[in-house]
Amino acid sequence: MEHRLVAHIEKALGWDGPGSVGAAFARGRLTDPDLPARLLTPHRLLDLIKRRHLANPQLRCYAEGDEVHPSLFLSSSVNRRRQAVSQADMAALGRILNQGGTVVLDHLDFFDPTLEVACRALGWWSGELTSANAYLAVGDTDGFHLHWDDHEVIAVQLAGEKSWEVRGPSRLAPMYRDAERNRTPSEEVLWKGTMRAGDVMHIPRGFWHTATRLGSGSDGHSLHVTFGFTKRNGVTWANFLSDVARADEAFRRDLEGAEGTAHKVLTDKLSSLAASYSPERYLDELRSNTPPARHMPYVTAFGRPEGVVAVTEFAPSIVRAGDTVQVCGGGKRLTFHERADPGLRALLSGHPVYLDGADEDTITLADLLITEGLCEPLTEMSSSGYTGLVTAVTYLKRPSASG
Repeated sequence: MEHRLVAHIEKALGWDGPGSVGAAFARGRLTDPDLPARLLTPHRLLDLIKRRHLANPQLRCYAEGDEVHPSLFLSSSVNRRRQAVSQADMAALGRILNQGGTVVLDHLDFFDPTLEVACRALGWWSGELTSANAYLAVGDTDGFHLHWDDHEVIAVQLAGEKSWEVRGPSRLAPMYRDAERNRTPSEEVLWKGTMRAGDVMHIPRGFWHTATRLGSGSDGHSLHVTFGFTKRNGVTWANFLSDVARADEAFRRDLEGAEGTAHKVLTDKLSSLAASYSPERYLDELRSNTPPARHMPYVTAFGRPEGVVAVTEFAPSIVRAGDTVQVCGGGKRLTFHERADPGLRALLSGHPVYLDGADEDTITLADLLITEGLCEPLTEMSSSGYTGLVTAVTYLKRPSASG
C-alpha cells in the first residue's frame, strides 16, 4: 500500500523504509502543508468524541499536568431499554479545554476511517500492529510529566504548537512487564524545542520525554497524534515457543521428578523447538495468522459492492508456485489458479479497488476475498479514509481527448 503519510514520514525523517523504527531519535518536517489537516482537525476530534460511547481510560483529561477524575467529564445515562451508557459531557470537556486543559483519546483509529487507514498503512509498512492516540490542548498549560513508553512512537503535530523535551533511555529496551523498575529519568537531553504543525518526531521505546507547554501563549492550542508501534522482541518469541510447546505431551507433564533423563528430554526438545521456529519464522507466522481487527461482510441481498479493499493487519503474501498462486494473510491460506495472479495483486494491494469495468473473474475473486475476510466492501464512509491519501484502482478506461 502506498500511503501519502508513510511516504512523507520517510522523507521527513530521512528514512529508507521501516528499518529505522526504534533505532534512534529523529525529527523532521512534512513537505506537504495540506496533510496535517487532512488527517485530523480539533473540531473533527471533538465531533468524534461527541458521537461515541466512551469510557476512561480511553478518554482522559489533564489539568496542570494531573489527570482529571473521570466523573468530571464523563456522564452516564440510562436509555429507554435501561442500558447504562457512558459518554463524554461535552460542556465539561469545553470547560476543561478553555481552562487550559488537555483531552486525550486513545485508539482513535477505531472510530475514524482516515486514521484507521493510516494505521493500516503504517502496519503494512512496519510489519507491526499500529494504533493512533490524539492529544488536544488549549492555552499555556503544563503537559505530561516526564515518562517513557514501552513502544515506538511517531508523533505528528497537526495543529498549533507544543513544546517538548526528549531524553535518552536510562534502561536499554525496557518493557512494561520487566525484570527491573525503570523510574530514574536519564540526564541526557537529546532535544528541547517546539513542534509546529507539520513537524514529525520519532521517539524510540524507553526514551524519556515530556510535552511541556504550548508554544504560543494562553490563546494557543495544540493537536498532535501519536502512532504507536508495538514491536515483537525476544520475550514475545519465547512466549510463542511456550504456546507451541503445549502440543508436545512432554511439556504438559508435571515437573515433579523431571530430573536426569526427563530434564534432558525437555532441554533437547526446547532446543529443537527454538531451532525450528526461528524469530524470522515466528514473525512471518504472526503476521500471516493475524486476522483483521474488523471486517465488513458481503451481504448478497444488498447488491454487488461498487468497490473492495484489503483489510488485513499486514500485507498478504502472494507467491506464484507453478501454475498456482498461494495467498497467505489475515489468518487464511488460499490457493488460486495462476490466471488469478493480476487480480489478486490488485485486490490485495491495500488500495481501494472500484469494480466498474472489471472482468467477471476479478469480480468473482473480489466476492471470494470478502467471504474469506481478507477484503471488505467499500462504503462511502470507509472510502473517505483513502481519498487523497491512497490512489484508487479503477478498471474503466478514460475517454481519449479526441473522443
